[in-house]
Amino acid sequence: MPNGSLDKWLHPTLEIEEEQPEIQNLTLLQRINIAIDVASAIDYLHYRCHEPILHCDLKPSNVLLDDDMIAHVGDFGMARFLPEVSNPNQSSSVGVRGTIGYAAPEYGLGSKVSTNGDVYSYGILLLEMVTRKRPTDLMFEGGLNLHNFARMALPDQVMDIVDPVLLNEVEEVAATNRILLQERDIKRKECLISMVRVGVACSMEIPQDRMNITNVVHELQEVKNILLQPRTVLIRQGGKI
Repeated sequence: MPNGSLDKWLHPTLEIEEEQPEIQNLTLLQRINIAIDVASAIDYLHYRCHEPILHCDLKPSNVLLDDDMIAHVGDFGMARFLPEVSNPNQSSSVGVRGTIGYAAPEYGLGSKVSTNGDVYSYGILLLEMVTRKRPTDLMFEGGLNLHNFARMALPDQVMDIVDPVLLNEVEEVAATNRILLQERDIKRKECLISMVRVGVACSMEIPQDRMNITNVVHELQEVKNILLQPRTVLIRQGGKI
């Protein structure tokens, strides 16, 4: 894909920046759109295909971006048809574990791959998009992982853990008007809290506690709607606003 992988945009190296100067920081709207694209792709694989498909290795490097920054899920080397996994006479799902940090914890206990496993991987990916921290970051040791890191920040400390780039985005119109600036910050905070909530809900330790991917698509569409809501129309009356 022309714009490479999501991983390169979230974690660009100096070498990547020199080879692909078009790579910049992703805006909040771009991240929401990418999150919706990926969730929609997983929803399609799980519920819209003739035979449900499990991706089994969802991570930023397997999310590819086209000319319009529309996200596409790639690399189906570990993918499995759900009927194949459910068939006790089939053993092809044995050994499928995905990638460390993104693979569901139950896979490490020998459980078969499932739609819930893909949802877990998606939740970790979404949290990584918001915080810009890999699940394998050195800060995550002992009982701390990306899921717990994000869960403990809800709701009041979310702005302390999000990618600082998202806090420094400046809109020219808002920057010239205090009320519009405050409104922008309120909407941005609401969107980020909602995204973290969805990421945490998808990456719960117990598979049955995880959010359904179809609901994820709807929730993130609502987040996008909040961000794109028209700004307050200010009417000057009697010299006051």
